[in-house]
Amino acid sequence: MSEGSFTTTAVAAATTADWVDPRAMLRDPFDTYDRLREQGSVVWVPALERYLVTGFAACRAVEADQATFSADVGGSGATMARALGAKPMLRKDDPGHAVERAPINPGLRAKSIRASWGPRFERNAQIHLDVLRERGPKQAELNRDYAAPVAARNLVDVLGFREATPEEMQRWSHAFIAGIGNLADDPGIWARCDDAQREVDEHLDVLLPHLLRHPDTSMTSALANAGLPEAAVRANVKLTISGGMNEPQHMITNMVWALSRHPEQRDRVLADPSLWPVAFDEALRWLSPIGMYPRETTRATVLDGVELPRGATLGVVIVAANRDPAAFEHPERFDIARSQRAHLGFGSGVHLCPGHWAARIAVGEIAVPRVYEALQGLRTDTRRDEAWFGWVFRGLTDLPVTWGPS
Repeated sequence: MSEGSFTTTAVAAATTADWVDPRAMLRDPFDTYDRLREQGSVVWVPALERYLVTGFAACRAVEADQATFSADVGGSGATMARALGAKPMLRKDDPGHAVERAPINPGLRAKSIRASWGPRFERNAQIHLDVLRERGPKQAELNRDYAAPVAARNLVDVLGFREATPEEMQRWSHAFIAGIGNLADDPGIWARCDDAQREVDEHLDVLLPHLLRHPDTSMTSALANAGLPEAAVRANVKLTISGGMNEPQHMITNMVWALSRHPEQRDRVLADPSLWPVAFDEALRWLSPIGMYPRETTRATVLDGVELPRGATLGVVIVAANRDPAAFEHPERFDIARSQRAHLGFGSGVHLCPGHWAARIAVGEIAVPRVYEALQGLRTDTRRDEAWFGWVFRGLTDLPVTWGPS
């Protein structure tokens, strides 16, 4: 057994879950996760050609031992490098990962985020609150009219992409996310991804020389002035575009969806604004937008009593771990009063999401509180259809909302 892994009394080969249907998981993965956890915390899934890790303790153990469970993954790692033009920090282990992450860490601390970006996050929220009002309580759709464009404008500002539009940022992000997941090698997805790469590179061709002469507080400036190879700078900017839209966008809609279905908890938060960070964390645990990420074993090992060979591809299913009954009491419930315990919504270990403070502030302190302040009686509009999609990345693609007297 490798250092950093853990085992139970018995050691055995992984059981096989040949019943898993990835198409059904796109619609709703939670029944699948419950069945997988009952079968074991580490299970071989032939339909996905990987072991899915669904137990909380097992997922934490993976992130605690990068020497055994590497982020430098074949398969999805190769598609990420193809999608972004080079391998970014997310698919590297230390020390390479740490070298590329170090330049952006200072600017993404809570104090720096509030000082540099808080006013811009407020401005961006206000712009699209006006759009929601114009749509009116019978036609407003929270993802289209507010969550996605606010996340895109925030990302334009954080990256310092002065000439980019929010619409471009959304399109690039969707293309890169599709490319990263393009294990089927769909040529149409690669064509979209190549177009996005070319357009982002055209912006960087102008922006990078400017930032070398005139540094600013943007993430792109921090990367550009860190002495990194230019290919690494470009890949990590594209990585930020791919991920910097997804989680903030879906957290806005997830929080409103969760609070609309738990009106007594919504009323508590509205009466006590100090509870907004708690509501954000509980929504992140309950409806984690980033559902799974890959790891690969560097040597034969044992994880929670399951033997794994060298070169095994794992799917670390953090959304399932965040609903593990062994870690959380009644994990299937949304409950802002539950005892606080660290969850895995932002990952853990050295690969803890560097933008977690940006998301907490932009979404939990600004975007969601402001929409409730501006639109009294905000709630989901059950007269119109909502839509969820995905399991690797999961969120609401359509969330009609209304407001005013019920």
